[in-house]
Amino acid sequence: MEDVCAKFVSQKISKTRWRPLPSAALQPPDLFATGSWDNEDNRISIWSVGDVGNVGLNGEYQGEPQLLCDIRHNGDVMDMQFLDQERIVVASSTGTVTIFRHHQNNQTLSANQRWEKAHYHVDQDTSCGGATCTGVICNNPEIVTVGEDGRINLFRADQKNAVRSIDNADSSTLHAVTFLRTNEILTVNSIGQLKIWDLRQQRNEPSQIFSLTGDRVPLHCVDRHPNQQHIVATGGQDGMLSIWDIRQGTMPVCLLNAHEAEMWEVHFHPSNPDHLFTCSEDGSLWHWDTSTDVSEKPSFLHQGGRSTTYLSHSAINQSVVSAWLSNDPTKDRMEITNLIPNQTLSVNSLDVLGPCLVYGTDAEAIYVNRQLFA
Repeated sequence: MEDVCAKFVSQKISKTRWRPLPSAALQPPDLFATGSWDNEDNRISIWSVGDVGNVGLNGEYQGEPQLLCDIRHNGDVMDMQFLDQERIVVASSTGTVTIFRHHQNNQTLSANQRWEKAHYHVDQDTSCGGATCTGVICNNPEIVTVGEDGRINLFRADQKNAVRSIDNADSSTLHAVTFLRTNEILTVNSIGQLKIWDLRQQRNEPSQIFSLTGDRVPLHCVDRHPNQQHIVATGGQDGMLSIWDIRQGTMPVCLLNAHEAEMWEVHFHPSNPDHLFTCSEDGSLWHWDTSTDVSEKPSFLHQGGRSTTYLSHSAINQSVVSAWLSNDPTKDRMEITNLIPNQTLSVNSLDVLGPCLVYGTDAEAIYVNRQLFA
């Protein structure tokens, strides 16, 4: 793990996110944001990945991440997503959703827009009663938030009021949300359900409901395959990784034993989705590799979004199916690596972009690996 730079930051890190790259960019990501939780004074911070110009003998980068700027945040940072190159949307345990703007000319952060108590238990106007906003996802200019109040909000950047709120979307806590398509979102909840919502429909009902069978284990995180939008991964309280095919059935197509405690985040690699990453309360961060021939690792920077496929014998028309949907994805085609050999406290968040990984822990540290596929 000599490629990993650690930075100790004297605050528990709840979220880490790479700043998205401009569409034509060839260089690796160079800036990331972090949010903290369970501290008296929580902060949103912007970091540069260190001194890129200073390369060591073996081509490894020198220098630890450098703090560019930070700003106080009211409440725990529960989720965080970049809206664009300059704006970050943050979900708070107070129920408030804030857009912060990063001013790159003078390296400052400012609160750009705020929806007070976007999530609330009783009444939005009472002094207390805010409900934790647990998840946020952006598709500029649209922002969708979910919360422990079971509410789904659709906001638009630069609009003061919510475009739409589904007040009793769920009777249990919604833990995470992601876009399935432009007008459809996926949510996961505390009773093991995955739901699809069509935001064009005025009905306040999900268009589809999927669920774990047996024990209704709370689901904490969800991500969808970047190229094959019917493939969805979720993780939950039991540490299991579930892969779903939302075109068929109402149950996961496969359940994979993973972590020994809650899985907090799951992410397909955005341009190499044969690679998936999960992190957990048990202090581990796993890299799941389903690329067909593990011995011949492709050059990841030049691969673009080609997804490894194989022929499924069960498919009547021999259609090409993703490796994630094979009946036994672990057989001959999955390599799993724990990227943190000496695990201690919870790994709360991770993000992958290009050859780079960033993750944050309760051990008050952030880690950057810039040669993920070396």
